[in-house]
Amino acid sequence: MFHFFSKKLFLKDLLEDFVDIHNHILPGIDDGAKTIEDALLLIKKMKELGVKQFIPTPHIMQDFYPNTDESIGGAYQILLEALSASKSLDTITVNPAAEYMLDSHFESLLENKNLFTLKRDYVLIEMSYFQAPINLEDIIFKIKTQGYLPILAHPERYSFYHNNLEYYKRLKQLGCFFQLNLLSLGNHYGKNVEKTASYLIEEQLIDFVGTDIHNEGHVDKLSNLTLNKKIVKSLNGIIENTNRTFSVI
Repeated sequence: MFHFFSKKLFLKDLLEDFVDIHNHILPGIDDGAKTIEDALLLIKKMKELGVKQFIPTPHIMQDFYPNTDESIGGAYQILLEALSASKSLDTITVNPAAEYMLDSHFESLLENKNLFTLKRDYVLIEMSYFQAPINLEDIIFKIKTQGYLPILAHPERYSFYHNNLEYYKRLKQLGCFFQLNLLSLGNHYGKNVEKTASYLIEEQLIDFVGTDIHNEGHVDKLSNLTLNKKIVKSLNGIIENTNRTFSVI
């Protein structure tokens, strides 16, 4: 239950039965969990926060993490077997997808309609933190014309938009959904990201939230994250929308 009358408002009180649509818990295939032991620890600690379902989203980046259906499926199978053998975690639901860097490799996969989606036709995309693709609007158009629904991961973290906040509304007009990282509600990524996250919530531009956890330190920060009271009502609605859209139970 959320403690409205406590001095501090904790994020974890909003996460009961949460569906985490962005995380890196699959072992050994990107910069998230390195081993199956790491993966199980992350899941255990996230379950304690209230998470009941995970959609792991390993990076697919041509130059760094060239993951495929085979590498993702292999890591998923290892995780499933470990979860089945665990008495405390055997009720956890995991359905993998991917987080796609908008590079030339992605465009090739898109043309072949070979994308590892979230539930239904939602596809999670990300950009370089240095600059957006020159043809970003064209890519979004192509994603939609291929029948997919683009979700831009952590829009608040792209610093090149921090002085051009109106462009976020342009991306929304193009049909791009936004997924905010919950750690952006604190100072984990810096004050500018935190400020932009609040702006996007207040402007009702955020559709979904996820944790984007990579390691135990991220979970510990989520456990202790306190919230700005101004955004609690809106954030609660976004969490409910995330759960409603992506729950498989």
